[in-house]
Amino acid sequence: MTSLVELRVLEGPNLYFPRAAVKLTLDISTIADASEETALRLARRVGLRSTRPGAPGSGFRQRFAARAVGRLVRAIAAEAGTSRLAVRVRPTSDPDRLVVAYPWRHRGRARALGEAVAHALDALPTPDLEAAVSAAAAEVAAADPGEPPSTITPRIPVVAVTGTNGKTTTSRMVAHIARTSGLVVGWSNTDGIYRDGVLVEAGDYSGPSGAGRVLSLPGVQLAVTETARGGILLKGMGISRNDVSVVTNVTADHLGQQGIDTVDQLAEVKSVVPRSTRKSGWAVLNGDDPRVLAMRAVTAGQPWIFSRDPDSPSVREALDAGGRATTVIDGWISVLAPGADPDPLVELVDVPMTLAGLSRFNIENALAAASAALAVGLGREHVVTGLRSFRPDAEHNPGRMNFFSLPGDVSVVMDLAHNEAGLEALLEIMDGVRRPGARLMLGLGAVGDRTDELIDALGEIGAKGSDVVAIGHKAHYLRGRSMDEIDRLLRAGAARVGVTDIDTHDTEVGCLAALVERAGPGDVVGLMCHAERPQAYEWLESHGGTPDSPEVLAAKVRAARAGEAR
Repeated sequence: MTSLVELRVLEGPNLYFPRAAVKLTLDISTIADASEETALRLARRVGLRSTRPGAPGSGFRQRFAARAVGRLVRAIAAEAGTSRLAVRVRPTSDPDRLVVAYPWRHRGRARALGEAVAHALDALPTPDLEAAVSAAAAEVAAADPGEPPSTITPRIPVVAVTGTNGKTTTSRMVAHIARTSGLVVGWSNTDGIYRDGVLVEAGDYSGPSGAGRVLSLPGVQLAVTETARGGILLKGMGISRNDVSVVTNVTADHLGQQGIDTVDQLAEVKSVVPRSTRKSGWAVLNGDDPRVLAMRAVTAGQPWIFSRDPDSPSVREALDAGGRATTVIDGWISVLAPGADPDPLVELVDVPMTLAGLSRFNIENALAAASAALAVGLGREHVVTGLRSFRPDAEHNPGRMNFFSLPGDVSVVMDLAHNEAGLEALLEIMDGVRRPGARLMLGLGAVGDRTDELIDALGEIGAKGSDVVAIGHKAHYLRGRSMDEIDRLLRAGAARVGVTDIDTHDTEVGCLAALVERAGPGDVVGLMCHAERPQAYEWLESHGGTPDSPEVLAAKVRAARAGEAR
């Protein structure tokens, strides 16, 4: 068959429906290129009695094709015995391709329907279209029904966290707070599956399989799931609902993949998580991100806004709607409720993850985690204790803003920093601990499944925000690209801001070692670390590096600020 590009079975809530669905990617060239007579013949067969197909290859024809394909799916399903089938049809960046989705209850018949639709489209240029549609319906009717969806309905409370940046840190903080309260917590993230703080299975479990594995762990009383865009698009949500959803932010990342080409489309994907929040639950949304705030319109849950600005319109709107808000007042993380005085939980300076109040992103993550923990019913005192005891180190938050001190008065910061917003946050943190006259030295890198534009932008941002730049490649994450290709794109971005003196290293650890060798007293080395985190930790330890305690980090921030004041 030529019309069926891809048939994907989505097991749970997804971009198209709040339940299991089939997603078809169809090549509609047979409709796009057909004569008007042939297009009208298709229209009559599927019940479009009054329509104007437009000229072949035109925008009008493309829109006709979307209507006709939707009706074709319904017609075949109805003739096979399934009436009132919901169908969603969406264009793609390719004018000759459409995405079609419909919900399903039995896998075998659902797959058969997708294949039958493609068979009918393949027959469009032939004279026996009518018979082909009837034959397609017969295929579906004769198919083995197959198994029902494997979507899990949770029996314990679930906190589902999504967003472009901060979802791993936020989910770890929520899990830590819950463990502080005495609960047995299972959580899934990009590092693996954890039960009560112990790694059960390593790997990237930010998709639907992670949620399923967490809920199957014995004795778990609360589940915290990190939910990435890839899992939603490729498999759907692994669970039917959540009790609390968290959306940290939406910025450009992974664009150009799985049909998601714009930030607005990416936001729509992320919105599947709050759309799956139960009516009695809470949707914790970033009030400072307009795309996230707009998700209030698609969630049945009650709004709980977090914002660094206590006077933000988003905070007022949430309170007017009977919701809650978490914000910062006089340096305190505070909770707002309608008709009540603010409840100051803890000072920012006492929350290690905020890096002495230096990290704007981690302040937002702390606000989100506090909101989610309170929303799922954890006690106020446990939230305070958890925020005070969760640290930016390899134990609590590996790979995210981990600070180290090396002999010779050199600071090292390791972070994933996998997109523009993440790199900007890393540079902001590095600058916040730099004393006057010291240098920012950046180990720059990129994974291969980013667009040319994003990799180029990382080169520009990194070069503009640092004094010394070196490239450290990620051999395990080239994903179809070569090191030379990534190198060329990063250098092109750096050259646009006048930086051309850049060394290249085949590994992240090699890049780290080279930068530290060049560093002097007070310099700050930042490493975008994705592929070799354990090896980087080992290298730092073997060279006398020690993790910074909150007290040491606060002292570095104070020294930098004192220098600025002079």
